[in-house]
Amino acid sequence: MIKVNLRIMKRRIRKLHSQHVIHESFRFGILLAIAGGFLDSYTFIGRGGVFANAQTGNIVLVAIYAAKGEWVQAFANIPAIVAFVIGVIVVQSIKNDSSRLFINDWPRAVLIFEIIVLFAIGFIPSTIPNLIVNVIVSFVASIQVCSFSKIADSPYSSTMSTGNLRSAAREAYIAFTQKDHDAAIRTIRLFTIVSSFLLGALLGGILTLNVGVKAIWGAAIIIIGALVLYNINNS
Repeated sequence: MIKVNLRIMKRRIRKLHSQHVIHESFRFGILLAIAGGFLDSYTFIGRGGVFANAQTGNIVLVAIYAAKGEWVQAFANIPAIVAFVIGVIVVQSIKNDSSRLFINDWPRAVLIFEIIVLFAIGFIPSTIPNLIVNVIVSFVASIQVCSFSKIADSPYSSTMSTGNLRSAAREAYIAFTQKDHDAAIRTIRLFTIVSSFLLGALLGGILTLNVGVKAIWGAAIIIIGALVLYNINNS
């Protein structure tokens, strides 16, 4: 009986370790960064010039429009900021109370939720106010960036690049001046994440210009890829 219980405990530990590793893996982070760049291009080009992910940009736009006295445009950027904040609160609540909410595997639940929402957005016609879509996308982006905030041994963001670029430059300096092998590896990882975000923004821009509002399904497909990767490593 003791040996059986030990085997069960070991299997559970391996499963938990696998779950921990895969959603913090390099491959997983690349897919999320591509999706993050895609969403920013989609909302900026196809949904009224708002950055769904980069709330710094939206805050600046609020200030610029307010300075010009264009209050309608200024207030149009505020809901996306609020939606992002709500997303942070929701993710933190799920992480703290996942057992009480009957969510045994929150990373998988987050990915499935994101896929469903992104596919649903593709059915929202361009005649519907962009404000509604941008709020939804900002909420989804917030959930993604808060749920998956680490790659290997480094914090990162899958929906914006400023912090990643700063960290990559710092690690590059350490690697060069101190001949630090680990810092060199982190540099490569982070610059790859920045490049992946750029690639996603490029793909999102091209598809949105040519396909229109349904282009967001491209981002959903990328997240499906991340879900498949997650499931393979946790099967």
